[in-house]
Amino acid sequence: MPPRRGPDTRPPAGPSTRINEAIRAESVRLIDADGENRGIVPIGRAQEIATAANLDLVEVAADARPPVVRIMDYGKWRYEQEQKAKQARKHQSQIVIKEIKFRPKIDPHDYATKKGHVERFLRHKDKVKVTIMFRGRELLHPERGESILLRLADDLKELGTIESRPNLDGRNMVMMLTPVKDVAPTTGRPAGREDDNSEPESSAS
Repeated sequence: MPPRRGPDTRPPAGPSTRINEAIRAESVRLIDADGENRGIVPIGRAQEIATAANLDLVEVAADARPPVVRIMDYGKWRYEQEQKAKQARKHQSQIVIKEIKFRPKIDPHDYATKKGHVERFLRHKDKVKVTIMFRGRELLHPERGESILLRLADDLKELGTIESRPNLDGRNMVMMLTPVKDVAPTTGRPAGREDDNSEPESSAS
């Protein structure tokens, strides 16, 4: 967006930013293009100075009395703000919680397979909710489920740490694993399975 020349024919900058003829105050505190405070001047005079410099007059503190305006290249400033916002979004991480379920009488092959899924999730920087599902009289021996969960945490201790220890909730025992920070993530998201569920949560890192 080029600097303003003559009457401003562009659409409004938005409800929170007034520029050029959209500024309605009779007097303003003017900050020039060099950042120098020029004091309180009539709005017409401020607009004349901005026009002579082929720049825009931008209201930067609407609630001040009088409002504070600054002479700048509004198009360039807005582009820079958009780029900063884009970079900030890139540095935000989205926390994804994957769930994988075990049975207390799981055989070694199934254990190894499910452990592999948990490993990939942790390498991808996802949290993992590990659930032991008890049926019938299996609830009489919750220590078997706890043993499986703690064994899994120990097997994967280089990739994840226990965020919440095994806890019996109804007929399920749940443990949460969170990835360690210094492990390089794998490329691509691991494919889900019937017993793998994602629960996305928002966050800023």
